[in-house]
Amino acid sequence: MSQLRVEKLQELIKQEVGKMLLTDLKDPRIGFVTVTHVDVTGDLREAKIFVSIMGNEEQVKDSWQGLQSSIGFIRREIGQRIRLRFTPTIAFALDTSLDYSEHIQKLLLQIEKENQNNNDKPPIVD
Repeated sequence: MSQLRVEKLQELIKQEVGKMLLTDLKDPRIGFVTVTHVDVTGDLREAKIFVSIMGNEEQVKDSWQGLQSSIGFIRREIGQRIRLRFTPTIAFALDTSLDYSEHIQKLLLQIEKENQNNNDKPPIVD
């Protein structure tokens, strides 16, 4: 397959799954879930959907279980919405890059605050 077609399909699956999470899935366990990235194999047979789940540990666990139980529905809907010869097998993966970036942002703010506190002190003169 051409790489351009694979990239287009990845973006289309990302958009469609995002819409499904907002409007079509009725599972109350699924909370604030965002589709961050989709990887599709070159033969278009498998798709790995990376999701970011916000909330505490229990909410993340419940949302993850809800997503896992909805894989069949999502695959069927993708097959109906996107015209392909074969509907790709769906797998979810947890994307922790947003959590990591939040951690880095907190560290940078802490360093900036420490630098401001050090600059407020008068210089030591011998």
